[in-house]
Amino acid sequence: MTPELTVLAFAFLLQVVQIGLYSHVARAQVGTRTALLPRDEPVVLSGLAGRAQRAMNNHFEGLLLFAVAVTVVTLSGKASGTTAAMAWIYLAARIAYVPAYLYGWVPWRSLVWTAGFLATTAMVIAALL
Repeated sequence: MTPELTVLAFAFLLQVVQIGLYSHVARAQVGTRTALLPRDEPVVLSGLAGRAQRAMNNHFEGLLLFAVAVTVVTLSGKASGTTAAMAWIYLAARIAYVPAYLYGWVPWRSLVWTAGFLATTAMVIAALL
């Protein structure tokens, strides 16, 4: 398995952890009964639960872009030390993004997000060159 695919697997597991974290803090906020009901009416979360939900959703978005980058790099046969490094930077940024978002670390949250986004973009550009 290429380093990029390994990082993609770890990024998937990070998403699983974020789903669990979100589920736990959201259930703590709204109660088990509300958590088990169908979502006919949206449940509005605030505070830590709301931030956990937004951080989780943000990772879904970033993970999609990263998965595309890994696919392009892998299928084009352009995996390199650079693309591997960018993949690891992406993962480190996504891991750092969770507490940065949960605790509202300004401006670090935005800087960490930018690092992950630029690393993903660099992977695609490296595959095109």
